[in-house]
Amino acid sequence: MGGDHIEGRQAVRELLRAGTRRTQQVLISEDVHTTAVLAEIADLCEERRVPIRQLSARKLDDYALTESHQGVIAQAESIRPVEVETLIARSSGELPLVVALDGVTDPGNLGAILRTAEVAGVTGIVLPRHRAVRLTPAAVKAAAGAVEHLPIALVAGLPAVMKEVSAKGLWIVGLDADATNSIYEMRVATEPLMIVLGAEGEGLSHLTKKRCDQLVSIPQIGHIESLNVSNAAAITIYEIQRQREIDR
Repeated sequence: MGGDHIEGRQAVRELLRAGTRRTQQVLISEDVHTTAVLAEIADLCEERRVPIRQLSARKLDDYALTESHQGVIAQAESIRPVEVETLIARSSGELPLVVALDGVTDPGNLGAILRTAEVAGVTGIVLPRHRAVRLTPAAVKAAAGAVEHLPIALVAGLPAVMKEVSAKGLWIVGLDADATNSIYEMRVATEPLMIVLGAEGEGLSHLTKKRCDQLVSIPQIGHIESLNVSNAAAITIYEIQRQREIDR
């Protein structure tokens, strides 16, 4: 699934803080000024017995796979996906809120969605194996450490999983720009829920739409056609959590 190459200070710090997978080594530029975050990374490496290598800025650039590594790169075990059943069971008394992505291919969007989902208390993420982005270094960096805390399921086919979770009592709501009901009219926000988001431009696939219990849209007041999928995800997730907070 990826996630074995981690760049950026926040992402590397969360990797070490979480300690849920083995870190082979951390590479730090000799040319960066020590900050509180870098000092914490060094302390965590010592605590967890992770080797640190100091390299010149040019040498570190040779290792980098993103445009801005912020002077620190880590190499670790790949992230292990969870089963969908495990992901749903993880809610342990809380209402499940699962986010499924249908054909999202941009790593920056994936990372931003993961970051929002973790902060907003989403139960977990479902990613399809095919026609979708993996946890590339760019996605992991954009997630800013969320991948260390947020369970991710990797599935062969999203429609089949939607049918499976529906049988387990989850309502399925798809975000669709052409839907007549808005996210503010979501009938099932306070129920066990899976939200499905499609790729920018293409949106949800035909079969994915058919498997949804309700389609909703985000009201648009301006002139441009649509929101970035990561922004749409953030708005939708927080609207659901707002409705749930009111219902408590």
